[in-house]
Amino acid sequence: MNMTLRSALWLCCASLLVACSSAPPPPDWQMNAKSSAERAAEAWLSGNTKVEEVEFLRARGEVARTAQPALLARLELTRCATRVAALVFEPCAGYEALVADAAPAEQAYARYLAGQATAADAALLPPAHRGLVGTAPASLGDIEDPLSRLIAAGVLLQRGAASPAVVADAVETASQRGWRRPVLAWLGVQLRQAQTAGAADEAARIQRRIQLLAP
Repeated sequence: MNMTLRSALWLCCASLLVACSSAPPPPDWQMNAKSSAERAAEAWLSGNTKVEEVEFLRARGEVARTAQPALLARLELTRCATRVAALVFEPCAGYEALVADAAPAEQAYARYLAGQATAADAALLPPAHRGLVGTAPASLGDIEDPLSRLIAAGVLLQRGAASPAVVADAVETASQRGWRRPVLAWLGVQLRQAQTAGAADEAARIQRRIQLLAP
């Protein structure tokens, strides 16, 4: 798993791996949960649902060994974040079942993923996302991590604040990573924008890209 995806899964990894040079090695459950969560995210973004389900259940089982619902809530949010990146906007059911024990940072992130974050939530969000609360940025260029950029773009789209430039950025970000599921979703948005604008040549070009991903 590459470093960029690891950094995007901050909600899970920051808490599951707390270690420094003078500290004892983290327990096995932390290492196992982190690895499985990363593999689950990569599999889902690439379009491999079966692998994602297996790896996520493995990660969840490892975290459940702690009997700490707050950690499970955090893990569930990482899964929902990958859905937002690919424009699958649905209730985060796994998190909602645990929300009573979620920490304020996780509650703020859940509102952010739903496009409902407030100014008071900004300080509790991951640094890459704080600037998107309130007003939409001109671009996503300041967000270096690919998955974080796609999540941010998905949030903007939910809020009706995704400009053609944001959509184009999301398309190319997903394309460069080879993440089939978000590539297809964002190309669909881009196609509708081109059709609405009456840009027939651009729509045809986008349609050709979509056809490359057709089953």
